[in-house]
Amino acid sequence: MLFSPTHLGRASKFACCEDGRMPTQLTQLSNQFADAVASEAPSVVQVQGGRRPASGVVYSKDLVLTTARAAGHENGVQVRRHDGRSFDGTTIRRDASGLALLRIPGLDSPPFTPSSEAVRVGHLAIALARSWSNSITASAGIVSVIGGPLHTGRRHAIEQIFRTNAPMHEGFSGGAFLDSAGGFIGITTAASIRGLGVVIPASIAWKTGAALLELEHVKPAYLGIAGQTVALPENQRGGSARDSGVLVMAVTPGAPAAQAGVLVGDVLLAVGDSQVASPDQLLDLMQMMAAGRSVTLHLLRAGNALDVKVTVAERPARS
Repeated sequence: MLFSPTHLGRASKFACCEDGRMPTQLTQLSNQFADAVASEAPSVVQVQGGRRPASGVVYSKDLVLTTARAAGHENGVQVRRHDGRSFDGTTIRRDASGLALLRIPGLDSPPFTPSSEAVRVGHLAIALARSWSNSITASAGIVSVIGGPLHTGRRHAIEQIFRTNAPMHEGFSGGAFLDSAGGFIGITTAASIRGLGVVIPASIAWKTGAALLELEHVKPAYLGIAGQTVALPENQRGGSARDSGVLVMAVTPGAPAAQAGVLVGDVLLAVGDSQVASPDQLLDLMQMMAAGRSVTLHLLRAGNALDVKVTVAERPARS
């Protein structure tokens, strides 16, 4: 449950001893949780990149891991530290698992170190985030399920996830998940499965962060199209089993897609072996693909299947 005077008041009302004092063990646990929150709060930052402020965790010096949703779709992003100071930065890369790595020059906040303790179902845990006002926000629950793999729908799966009954709103996306001693065990997301919040384990998040950092100086791919998700009636799938794709609404003159002959009105089903069902999925795919690579675009044109070869390029600088 969320930490609040109301909830603590209810706990003391029903759990007090006969003399009105809280049991010593409960007091110790309460203080332990509060100490963990205070100790780790400086390593949780507010991320302003999407429609609403979310959270992020300090991965390393001037680097922040958060969710791709929190980072937004533009390269620029702003981060607020625990003391309220704001820093401008950039999104290094997004991963198909839903994480993004940010570079925030001058941030200089203490990084998390993943806990080496084994996580078990039933363990108490704390979700830590930044509210819209940048105040630290905490929520407590248990590790309800350890499961996986979780398929993201992009021919990619997160090997393992935790699910928790700790209440979390949208601002918790990209926040920290701690064990009862304050050890860092995961990154919270805005997703839920059957009412339980989804957490990406710290070990997997840190491996993803390292992979994204390696791609920092590799220019992401660029096609030069804009589109929207479209449902495909069975008689308009061109023999494909796909029931949705990306309807091409605009093609940038001179861009790789234009040079390959992609037309407005085409429906993009896949890039190489990776299926594409939304502009967000296409953006994530381009982020993970290096400029200069040749791939096949699988399209529908007037209901007929069509494959075209394209060499993706580096995104042109904005004027």
